Amino acid sequence: MIQTLIEPAITVLHVTSDSFNAMQSIPKKFTCDGVNVNPALHIESIPLNAVCLAIVLDDPDAPINTWNHWLVWNIPITHLITENSKKGITGMNDFSKHFYCGPCPMNGLHHYVFKVYALDKLLQLNAQTRKHQFEKAISGHVLAYGELIGTYALNH
Repeated sequence: MIQTLIEPAITVLHVTSDSFNAMQSIPKKFTCDGVNVNPALHIESIPLNAVCLAIVLDDPDAPINTWNHWLVWNIPITHLITENSKKGITGMNDFSKHFYCGPCPMNGLHHYVFKVYALDKLLQLNAQTRKHQFEKAISGHVLAYGELIGTYALNH
Protein backbone atom coordinates (compact mmCIF):
# COMPACT_ATOMS: atom_id res chain seq x y z
CA MET A 1 0.00 0.00 0.00
CA ILE A 2 2.84 2.42 0.73
CA GLN A 3 3.86 2.38 -2.93
CA THR A 4 0.71 4.34 -3.81
CA LEU A 5 1.72 7.12 -1.41
CA ILE A 6 5.33 7.57 -2.42
CA GLU A 7 6.69 8.81 -5.69
CA PRO A 8 9.52 6.77 -7.27
CA ALA A 9 12.31 9.35 -6.80
CA ILE A 10 11.87 10.17 -3.14
CA THR A 11 14.66 10.39 -0.58
CA VAL A 12 14.95 7.77 2.13
CA LEU A 13 14.71 9.19 5.64
CA HIS A 14 16.83 7.47 8.29
CA VAL A 15 14.64 7.08 11.39
CA THR A 16 16.10 5.86 14.68
CA SER A 17 15.34 6.12 18.37
CA ASP A 18 17.49 6.17 21.50
CA SER A 19 14.72 4.15 23.20
CA PHE A 20 14.79 1.02 21.02
CA ASN A 21 16.55 -0.44 18.00
CA ALA A 22 14.83 -1.50 14.78
CA MET A 23 12.91 -4.78 15.16
CA GLN A 24 13.53 -4.77 18.92
CA SER A 25 11.07 -4.43 21.80
CA ILE A 26 9.58 -1.01 22.46
CA PRO A 27 10.07 -0.13 26.16
CA LYS A 28 7.00 -0.39 28.41
CA LYS A 29 7.09 3.39 29.04
CA PHE A 30 5.88 4.04 25.48
CA THR A 31 2.97 1.55 25.67
CA CYS A 32 -0.40 1.15 27.37
CA ASP A 33 1.45 -0.77 30.13
CA GLY A 34 3.44 2.37 30.93
CA VAL A 35 3.15 6.16 30.67
CA ASN A 36 1.93 5.81 27.04
CA VAL A 37 3.93 8.66 25.49
CA ASN A 38 5.66 8.60 22.12
CA PRO A 39 9.36 7.76 22.06
CA ALA A 40 11.84 10.26 20.73
CA LEU A 41 12.62 9.79 17.04
CA HIS A 42 15.76 10.95 15.26
CA ILE A 43 15.29 11.79 11.58
CA GLU A 44 18.16 12.22 9.13
CA SER A 45 18.38 13.00 5.38
CA ILE A 46 15.45 15.43 5.34
CA PRO A 47 15.38 17.20 1.95
CA LEU A 48 16.18 20.92 2.10
CA ASN A 49 12.92 21.76 0.31
CA ALA A 50 10.74 19.91 2.83
CA VAL A 51 8.10 22.14 4.43
CA CYS A 52 6.91 19.85 7.24
CA LEU A 53 6.99 16.33 8.63
CA ALA A 54 4.20 13.86 9.35
CA ILE A 55 4.17 10.69 11.45
CA VAL A 56 1.91 7.65 11.36
CA LEU A 57 2.17 4.81 13.88
CA ASP A 58 0.48 1.60 12.71
CA ASP A 59 0.07 -1.95 14.00
CA PRO A 60 -0.14 -4.18 10.91
CA ASP A 61 -0.61 -7.26 13.14
CA ALA A 62 -3.97 -6.11 14.54
CA PRO A 63 -6.64 -8.86 14.31
CA ILE A 64 -8.90 -7.24 11.71
CA ASN A 65 -7.00 -4.54 9.79
CA THR A 66 -3.91 -2.42 10.30
CA TRP A 67 -4.64 -0.35 13.42
CA ASN A 68 -3.57 3.30 13.56
CA HIS A 69 -2.16 4.46 16.91
CA TRP A 70 -0.91 7.95 16.02
CA LEU A 71 -1.43 10.39 13.19
CA VAL A 72 0.23 13.81 13.23
CA TRP A 73 1.14 16.25 10.44
CA ASN A 74 2.46 19.79 9.86
CA ILE A 75 5.32 19.14 12.27
CA PRO A 76 7.95 21.86 11.81
CA ILE A 77 11.13 20.51 10.21
CA THR A 78 13.35 19.01 12.89
CA HIS A 79 15.82 16.17 13.24
CA LEU A 80 14.38 15.22 16.65
CA ILE A 81 10.79 14.43 17.53
CA THR A 82 10.95 14.67 21.30
CA GLU A 83 9.47 12.19 23.72
CA ASN A 84 5.81 13.08 24.45
CA SER A 85 5.82 15.47 21.46
CA LYS A 86 3.00 17.99 21.09
CA LYS A 87 4.08 19.56 17.78
CA GLY A 88 1.97 19.51 14.64
CA ILE A 89 -1.72 18.72 14.20
CA THR A 90 -2.91 15.41 15.58
CA GLY A 91 -5.64 13.61 13.68
CA MET A 92 -8.05 10.92 14.81
CA ASN A 93 -6.47 7.51 15.40
CA ASP A 94 -8.35 4.20 15.39
CA PHE A 95 -9.02 4.55 19.12
CA SER A 96 -10.97 7.75 18.17
CA LYS A 97 -8.39 9.79 20.13
CA HIS A 98 -6.43 12.88 19.14
CA PHE A 99 -3.18 11.80 20.73
CA TYR A 100 -0.53 9.09 20.73
CA CYS A 101 -1.86 5.73 21.89
CA GLY A 102 1.09 3.40 22.24
CA PRO A 103 1.39 -0.31 21.59
CA CYS A 104 -1.31 -2.33 23.33
CA PRO A 105 -1.80 -5.68 21.58
CA MET A 106 -4.62 -7.92 22.74
CA ASN A 107 -2.39 -10.98 22.45
CA GLY A 108 0.92 -12.08 21.04
CA LEU A 109 3.83 -10.13 19.65
CA HIS A 110 2.94 -7.23 17.35
CA HIS A 111 5.06 -5.02 15.09
CA TYR A 112 4.65 -1.25 15.31
CA VAL A 113 5.67 0.87 12.34
CA PHE A 114 6.64 4.52 12.94
CA LYS A 115 6.29 6.02 9.44
CA VAL A 116 7.86 9.45 8.90
CA TYR A 117 7.10 11.58 5.86
CA ALA A 118 8.80 14.78 4.68
CA LEU A 119 6.21 16.79 2.75
CA ASP A 120 6.49 19.65 0.27
CA LYS A 121 3.52 21.56 1.71
CA LEU A 122 1.48 22.11 4.85
CA LEU A 123 -1.69 20.06 4.90
CA GLN A 124 -5.06 21.77 5.19
CA LEU A 125 -6.72 19.06 7.26
CA ASN A 126 -8.77 19.31 10.44
CA ALA A 127 -8.33 17.33 13.65
CA GLN A 128 -11.16 14.94 12.70
CA THR A 129 -9.04 13.63 9.81
CA ARG A 130 -8.47 9.87 9.78
CA LYS A 131 -5.54 8.00 8.22
CA HIS A 132 -7.22 7.24 4.87
CA GLN A 133 -7.98 10.96 4.41
CA PHE A 134 -4.42 11.86 5.41
CA GLU A 135 -3.00 9.36 2.89
CA LYS A 136 -5.11 10.88 0.13
CA ALA A 137 -3.95 14.40 1.09
CA ILE A 138 -0.23 13.54 0.97
CA SER A 139 -0.41 11.83 -2.42
CA GLY A 140 1.99 13.68 -4.72
CA HIS A 141 3.54 15.67 -1.83
CA VAL A 142 5.95 13.15 -0.25
CA LEU A 143 9.58 14.21 -0.72
CA ALA A 144 11.06 11.60 1.60
CA TYR A 145 9.93 8.62 3.65
CA GLY A 146 11.43 6.45 6.36
CA GLU A 147 10.27 4.08 9.02
CA LEU A 148 11.30 2.47 12.26
CA ILE A 149 9.71 -0.82 13.29
CA GLY A 150 9.58 -1.98 16.89
CA THR A 151 7.82 -4.88 18.57
CA TYR A 152 5.71 -5.30 21.71
CA ALA A 153 3.74 -7.99 23.52
CA LEU A 154 1.51 -7.25 26.51
CA ASN A 155 2.76 -8.41 29.87
CA HIS A 156 -0.70 -9.32 31.24
